[in-house]
This record gives sequence, structure tokens and C-alpha cells, in this order.
Amino acid sequence: MSTALDLAQLLPGFVDPTRESQSAFRAIMNATARPGTLADLAAAPAPPEGLSRAAGAVALTLIDADTPLWLDPAWHGTPIETWLRFHCTCPLADAPATAAFALIADPAAMPPLAAFNQGDARYPDRAATLILQLPSLTGGPALSLEGPGIASRTPAAPQGLPSGFWDARADLVAHFQFGIDLMLCAQHHLLSIPRTTRVTEISKGA
Repeated sequence: MSTALDLAQLLPGFVDPTRESQSAFRAIMNATARPGTLADLAAAPAPPEGLSRAAGAVALTLIDADTPLWLDPAWHGTPIETWLRFHCTCPLADAPATAAFALIADPAAMPPLAAFNQGDARYPDRAATLILQLPSLTGGPALSLEGPGIASRTPAAPQGLPSGFWDARADLVAHFQFGIDLMLCAQHHLLSIPRTTRVTEISKGA
């Protein structure tokens, strides 16, 4: 059961919800349609300390009362939880498998990817979207992205994902339509990797 919200120090969300959410939505959808493209969400509201501006923007734009959110336990009972519950009006999921979205503070400590909803034959669109907060979207292990929205191949190099992450993700997306969608966030930038994108590790990086 959700606890009562303490709104005494609540930070604002979108000042002009219609205009600002539409602008953020366009940026997020462009990044999703063109995997490997970084979206700049610097114009989004400042979220509580500890949550990146990009992750906050994705939450404000895509999460609502009809999309259960699995929130990283590290953020339970914090101003981040209050901010999300108030502005997104989202119910909190008790388990990863029941969540439409998951907001991850530390990918190294997150549940296995297979614990999240991967969709099913009747409703593949119900697969979860994971919003992962990372230190940077550049300078990490070199990746090559292929698939819809990419002319040939495009590089990516996010930092902060645990060893074996991409192998585990490849196992999930091996069956067409199933899998999970990823939104990698660092500061005010977003890198979206849909389940239809093939990811190859070029190097393990630093």
C-alpha cells in the first residue's frame, strides 16, 4: 500500500504540461525511432537530487496512472518517489514482472532483465520499458547498433552497465516482438534502444 505523500518540499513538474510534454515526447520518440541518436532534454524540469534531468523527463512524459512503475528500492521513501507519484500519478508495482516501466538508480544492483515483463504472444506491446540512470552515454564499451531506424550501423558507448548486460538483453530479444525497451539516461541526455535494435559489443572498454 502506498504511503501518504509529504508535499512540503515538492519540486515542480512541467509548468506548461501540454507544450512541454509534447516537446519532450517528440525528442524521446525521435531518439527511439533513430536508435543511437542522443536526445537533449535539458529544457525539462529539474527533478529531485539524485535523479537525472533526462530520466525525470522520460518519467513525466511517458508514465501515468495507467502505467505501473517499479521504482528502484534505493529511491523508496525519498523525494524522488514523492515527485514521481505526485506528478505522474502512477501506481508503484510490487514486482518487476508487473511493471510497465522501471526506473533504475544503479544498473549493477538491478534485478535480472528476465525478471521484467517481456510481453506475450497476445500483447507483445506490454513489455516493460526500463529507464536506467548512467554516469555517461559516451566513453564506455564500444557498441554497434543495427536494426529499424538505422541505415547501416551506428556506434554507441554508454558507461555504467554491468558485465554481461548485453548478453542477457540479447537472450530476451531473440524472439521477435518480445523483449524489453531501454532508455539510457545520463544528465540531460537520453539514448533509446528499442527491443528491435541489435546490439553488438565491439570492445569491453575501460
